[in-house]
Amino acid sequence: MPKMNVPALVRRAHQKKKKLGLFLKRLNKQQPKNIQALIKEADKEMWAETDCLDCANCCKTMTPTFKKSEVKIIAERVGMTYQKYFEKYLEVDEDNGDIVNKNTPCQHLGKDNKCKVYDIRPHDCRHFPHHVRKDFFYQVKEKTYLENLPRCPATLKFVENLERIVQENK
Repeated sequence: MPKMNVPALVRRAHQKKKKLGLFLKRLNKQQPKNIQALIKEADKEMWAETDCLDCANCCKTMTPTFKKSEVKIIAERVGMTYQKYFEKYLEVDEDNGDIVNKNTPCQHLGKDNKCKVYDIRPHDCRHFPHHVRKDFFYQVKEKTYLENLPRCPATLKFVENLERIVQENK
């Protein structure tokens, strides 16, 4: 698998955001009955050509949401109390009450693009980029995929693949 050119993919995402947004909007209106199969196919193709360790743009530009139980486990792993870890790295998002990182990149991202707490990473990280979900159309409506296009090359490739697959299956 060739190494990803992240800056080029981010530029492509910005260039195609409007077009892919219109595709997702049309898809939401049509809602094909076999959408889960199409999503799985697009996702499988995307992972065949994507290596997150080439990128880690999500860890560099976004913050996951943390559950209190996850904070406790991670704090213990890095040798801190819950309170000290929270004060140093986290804050509560005023908009929605979520626990998030104060800063990006993530404090656990290594220079090698590997997560230092990978085996106990938050649920949000574990399931990112959230492509294969039963609430796919809710995520489309909330513009989750659209907003993630320039942040996550995997999402860009996924939506591009999905657009092609949907077109081929008409």
